[in-house]
Amino acid sequence: MSIDQKSAKQIDSKGGAKPVVRKDEGKVVAENRRARYDYHIEERYEAGVVLQGWEIKAIRAGQVQLTDGYVTIRDGELSLIGCRINALRSASTHISPEADRTKKLMLHKEEIKRLVGKVEQKGFTLVPLDLHYKGGRIKAEIALAKGKAEHDKRNTEKERDWEREKGKLMRHKVSSKG
Repeated sequence: MSIDQKSAKQIDSKGGAKPVVRKDEGKVVAENRRARYDYHIEERYEAGVVLQGWEIKAIRAGQVQLTDGYVTIRDGELSLIGCRINALRSASTHISPEADRTKKLMLHKEEIKRLVGKVEQKGFTLVPLDLHYKGGRIKAEIALAKGKAEHDKRNTEKERDWEREKGKLMRHKVSSKG
């Protein structure tokens, strides 16, 4: 058993090991709501993000913005562009933090090849949906998506408004019975 495996388990009162549940596991750090509005989401992928130390600290402090982000494929590698991570004031003085730095995304080669084919041939695009924690690491959920036409966006708004109105009516109906 490696040191990492030992540290990831706690000993319970009976002497057996049980896994440690992290409080930030699965927690969404930043979400790109605009992507769900502007695109039809076809497939979702989870990719690792290559980050520097100051970026991780800033993300934990909530200093990240994904709204203008997009994913490109160059030389068989995925890159996240436009993800803004603002440095903390307490960042070290011997580094020069760059807020709009291009971040490399890690995905299996087979998945990247599949994505390259779809993006080049069928007119799909890659957009980041969110940044979240998984296993103590920060992951990016990216989506293979097609752009929506203007009338599709209006339909999305109508459906959202109807769902909101329906919820209000149902709450009003339930509260008036009691």
